[in-house]
Amino acid sequence: MARRYNLYLVANMADLQPCPLRTDPSSSCPPDGRWQFNTNVVFRSDGLLVARYHKYNLYFEDAFDTPPQPEIITFDTPFAGRFGLITCFDILFHEPTVTLVKQGLRQLIYPTAWMNQLPLLDTIQFQRAFSLGSNVTLLAANIRNDRLIMTGSGIYTPLSATYHHAQKGDPQEGRLLVARVPVLDPLWVNQSVASEEGVVREDSTSSSATDSEYCHKDSCSDSPPSSPTFIASMMYDPFTFVLLNETEGEVKVCNGTFCCSLQYQRSPQSSSEELYALGAFAGTHTVNGRYALQVCALVRCAGSDPTSCGQEVEEAETKMDFLLEATFGTKYVYPSVLASKLVLEQPEHLETAATGRVSMKHSNMTAGLVTACLYGRMHHLDSE
Repeated sequence: MARRYNLYLVANMADLQPCPLRTDPSSSCPPDGRWQFNTNVVFRSDGLLVARYHKYNLYFEDAFDTPPQPEIITFDTPFAGRFGLITCFDILFHEPTVTLVKQGLRQLIYPTAWMNQLPLLDTIQFQRAFSLGSNVTLLAANIRNDRLIMTGSGIYTPLSATYHHAQKGDPQEGRLLVARVPVLDPLWVNQSVASEEGVVREDSTSSSATDSEYCHKDSCSDSPPSSPTFIASMMYDPFTFVLLNETEGEVKVCNGTFCCSLQYQRSPQSSSEELYALGAFAGTHTVNGRYALQVCALVRCAGSDPTSCGQEVEEAETKMDFLLEATFGTKYVYPSVLASKLVLEQPEHLETAATGRVSMKHSNMTAGLVTACLYGRMHHLDSE
């Protein structure tokens, strides 16, 4: 296929590799003397195999083995420079994903079989969030399996998102996504990091009053008034929530020493029956995987009772202008705004300060708000 159509082709498949069962009995070699890996292969336009990556972070994959060492695999192209390879669950972990980004990789290819997990980890929601938070281009191809709620692929840059998210009842057929994207490989653009005009992600050591009509909490003279909090499960984690009881205002919620703050204003046409809450969680997620988090999330609750906050919701009518902020103990923070019927919105303004404070401002929504999230990954705490 690559040779016939003169293109670079990345495919996910199984790979069988012999392993040193007799020469190295202490290795992770299975009893039958062979490894079975979940594998990405890359063929260049003349049909030559140029890269092979074995997935490191398995997710309930009994048919596959974890490679003895994480692999940091890249390949070069004559049209856009260097690309890195990751697969599915890898995107949440330091190896190989963060290592690739820390090495300056700004273009990643990402085959996946991801189950939609609202309200924080829907497929396109986190694909977009990772692209924004890491300031990279992500080419994401998800398998289509409605029974396992696997759907949603996209082409994401720090400034754009071209994606498709199949809905219930859609035909069981694939969708080809095509987009023209900027080359971000630093070596391709004269050894300097590519810049995109109008990019919203900024790194700064202080906040400027001209950035927003909102003041940042560290510089505000008054803290938001405290409101009653409650605990509810979201994504199997015990989030501390506070309700948004007014049409506009300020709220703050803490989970331990980790605090989230929100300034918001509902649109006049919003549904008064829809309940929203601001939630915070800092700790180790332990269900279907183990990884440490700091998360701030503004979510539409599934019903009118606070106990429904954190449950899956796909639709909303309430549009909201907001500024969501928190100080994180990690620089790996992934921002997302998910609107009704699984539509992505580009945050109006993102800012990361040297102190770890991350701010996400958004207004003029095109559809009702389902989730606004700052999803922080505390890689250094994963082993604790």
